Amino acid sequence: MASNQQSYKAGETKGKVEEKTGQMADTMKDKAQQAKGFVSDKTQATKDKTSQTGDKTQGAAQATKDKASDAAQATKDKASDAAQATKEKAQGAAQATKEKASEMSESAQEAAQAGKDKTAGVLQKTGEQVRSMAQGAADAVKHTFGMAEDDETNAGAAAGTNTKKVVY
Repeated sequence: MASNQQSYKAGETKGKVEEKTGQMADTMKDKAQQAKGFVSDKTQATKDKTSQTGDKTQGAAQATKDKASDAAQATKDKASDAAQATKEKAQGAAQATKEKASEMSESAQEAAQAGKDKTAGVLQKTGEQVRSMAQGAADAVKHTFGMAEDDETNAGAAAGTNTKKVVY
């Protein structure tokens, strides 16, 4: 009777961990897409403004060209500032996500260790999978924003392609 209860609790814990991991991955995807769209829009707007400024100043005198160049530089600086702010926000979100994933991984590992004797290691495998998935997700976010170092990029890509979903 106690064994059925232990199995039920182990399955329930595993389900909660998988659900949290899925939610975390979805949140990271959404934030990455938002940041990517924002940067893309700002880049396109900057390109459009620069093109328009160039067309308007093509036939003007040197003074008009200097003024247009200043306006283009100001636009570029604003776009650069916006892109930098977006990058910093995305890095902060990625760091927070990484920390949350690390906390979840630690929590899952603790739960797995506590249940290991009772469930013959099923929860330990789940904790390791969650940690691997969280690390892969963190690496994917780093890679998306160009924050990954060469070794991390290769490791993240390899980890992302070798992830297996285990169903019990």
